[in-house]
Amino acid sequence: MILKEELIIKTQKKEELVDITTRVKELVAAKEISDGICQLFVPHTTAGIVINENADPDVAADILSALNMMLPSNYTYRHLEGNAEAHVKSCLIGSSANIFISNKQLVLGTWQGIFFCEFDGPRKRQVYVKIVKG
Repeated sequence: MILKEELIIKTQKKEELVDITTRVKELVAAKEISDGICQLFVPHTTAGIVINENADPDVAADILSALNMMLPSNYTYRHLEGNAEAHVKSCLIGSSANIFISNKQLVLGTWQGIFFCEFDGPRKRQVYVKIVKG
């Protein structure tokens, strides 16, 4: 059995990490899948998805800060739309994640959360969620 869903994310800033853990957990719980895989995909070239610590908001801020040090907006990029660094950040972070489902719950570490990564906002974005029964 394969179930597909779409999450709509409305970002508020040019760059931000939006914790979507609760929304994904709710989707999984509603489907009552005991065991399987939850696949997440971001269909945008200036956004991504990452799993990292969500207990301390400074971690998300540090991730953005480190990416901005590595990829400054004032660098001379060849892509002239003004968002070249957002494309590169998206490549580094990645556009998908897979999370095991066990006993009707996402298998995440104690401090892990799921973040939608916005690098060229604010915008209305999508995250596609596929839940595959295992």
